[in-house]
Amino acid sequence: MIPLKDQINEKGTPKGWRKFIIWGTILILFTIWVGNLWLNLFLPLLFDVYVSKYVRWNWKVRPNGKKVHWVLEWLDAIVFALVAVALINNYLFQNYKIPTSSLEESLLVGDHLFVSKVAFGPRNPITPLSFPLAQHTMPVIKTKSYIEKPQWEYKRLKGLGKVENDDIVVFNFPTGDTALTIVNNPDYYALCRIYGKEAVLNNPQQFGEVVWRPIDRRDNYVKRCVAVAGDDFEMRNGQVYINGKAQQDIPGLQHGHYVRTNARLNPMVLKDLGVTQEDQQQSADGKTYFLNMTDAAAEKVAAFSAVKSVKKDISPAGKYDPMAFPHSPAYAWNRDNYGPLHIPAAGETVKLNLTNLPIYERIITVYDGSNNLEVKDSAIYINGELATEYTFKQDYYFMMGDNRHNSTDSRFWGFVPEDHVVGRPVFVWLSLDPDKSFPGNIRFKRFFHWVPKQ
Repeated sequence: MIPLKDQINEKGTPKGWRKFIIWGTILILFTIWVGNLWLNLFLPLLFDVYVSKYVRWNWKVRPNGKKVHWVLEWLDAIVFALVAVALINNYLFQNYKIPTSSLEESLLVGDHLFVSKVAFGPRNPITPLSFPLAQHTMPVIKTKSYIEKPQWEYKRLKGLGKVENDDIVVFNFPTGDTALTIVNNPDYYALCRIYGKEAVLNNPQQFGEVVWRPIDRRDNYVKRCVAVAGDDFEMRNGQVYINGKAQQDIPGLQHGHYVRTNARLNPMVLKDLGVTQEDQQQSADGKTYFLNMTDAAAEKVAAFSAVKSVKKDISPAGKYDPMAFPHSPAYAWNRDNYGPLHIPAAGETVKLNLTNLPIYERIITVYDGSNNLEVKDSAIYINGELATEYTFKQDYYFMMGDNRHNSTDSRFWGFVPEDHVVGRPVFVWLSLDPDKSFPGNIRFKRFFHWVPKQ
């Protein structure tokens, strides 16, 4: 038997060469994929670890056979695990939990998703110095989970495909750059429109402190991409039209319905029809309900003996909703009658004027870079120069929830930039019903439920 100290210092073994070739090949392929040649500097390190062994990398074991204190062993395991998790989450996949019913019944509240980063190509980290598994806030201690500097430029690696119409997409919340530590829905900008900016800023006890977050540290949202870059989007009486054609039927699409009854409805019966507690509202006497449900469920509810009438709640055309993007009276749009709106594509040029400026203002000042935009004497200036047109620097998307009347989406906060796209949900690996207690809350039938591509 070879003494332990000889095993540690043994150089150039066939086993060592095999390991170096395997890990070296992986490193080279990863370097080509990422496009960062500096990573090749790790090749000499791998060579020394497995072949030349000038440095005793196996620091946990001493030549005399004694182990270093167990704390160092745990530290080694923890560091390795954190690095591995960070690489996997950044470049391959991550887990995501559905917090709201905006995609009912396609995805349910309590679904835990396996989200593929390679579906649309993973992003290189924008804030590389961050703690794995924490999006922006450390649990318990409630501090930032990342260091703001350095920040790398946005770069997306080659993936298996691109975002297409009706894909379900996970993305960073676009207007989550400025956020509040207590209230996050409605978002900061919506709260400022509702209460006024001064009221929000002067009431940290109610709303929380104002914080700024880089792109990859903003909250993760999941919606359906109803329109891609270059599309013309429109809604008429709740029906989506893309480039003048009606959107294909989406299974489980839901709208709000007013239900008038002679008696209270059994909430468990509604639950069996797919109407969650979050989607059930009722008057004090229990005889008027507002239910978010599918047309099929509405037909079944209408057949109940206690039900007098069921009416879909559709906002009329021409009724201006100040909460609807672009938040301008020039666009009398609402959740059910919206547009037409062109979705910007990289390289496209649009004529700028004071009427369409509210649509493109955030793209110019935030998404495409921190440009200084001013209006002087009815003229538009970008970075001090007169601007009559603008060319977009990246693709944009329009995202919506399938639960059309219980979804905060692009109709209210606008476009999703391409650099905010995270990935595509592949399957549900765990599902817990928030309306039930353990163990009845476990939805075994949804385990490994595949999320349709479209």
